[in-house]
Amino acid sequence: MLLRMLDQAPRKVLALVSLVCIALLGYGLYLQHGLGLEPCPMCIVQRYALVLVAVVAGITAMLRSRGAHVAGSLVTLVIAGFGAFVAARQSWLQWYPPEIATCGRDFYGMIETFPLKRAVPMIFAGGGDCAAIDWTFLGGSIANWSFLCFVAIGLTMLGLIWRRLARR
Repeated sequence: MLLRMLDQAPRKVLALVSLVCIALLGYGLYLQHGLGLEPCPMCIVQRYALVLVAVVAGITAMLRSRGAHVAGSLVTLVIAGFGAFVAARQSWLQWYPPEIATCGRDFYGMIETFPLKRAVPMIFAGGGDCAAIDWTFLGGSIANWSFLCFVAIGLTMLGLIWRRLARR
């Protein structure tokens, strides 16, 4: 059924991906403002990746061209891959926390204080706040679930690209 949908309704698939990302962002905001969980720098980067996936997939869903679907899906795939990388790195930090758990600076403090070429490595170095697990669902942390969502989005985009190119 999914393959048929990728063939016959790629715009619906892209719109669905965009809506799922918006729902995930909404849930993240609920966790932050409703439950009081403060996002770490890596969580913020994952949110930006979700926003970009939602925007690119949404814009691509509005286009009718097969080439635009392939190009938009490819861009979405790259962004989802980046989000999966960040989520995997955070999951690794959670499984193997650093010896010295320091909270360090927050995301915006890093960006405002340091030049971008110094701030980016600091974000990916992680710290005590990125290694903390404040919430779980079915044994998985937010970073674990984020990784799975990014991988699912990436696989969907790969399938869409493959099906669109195969129909030539």
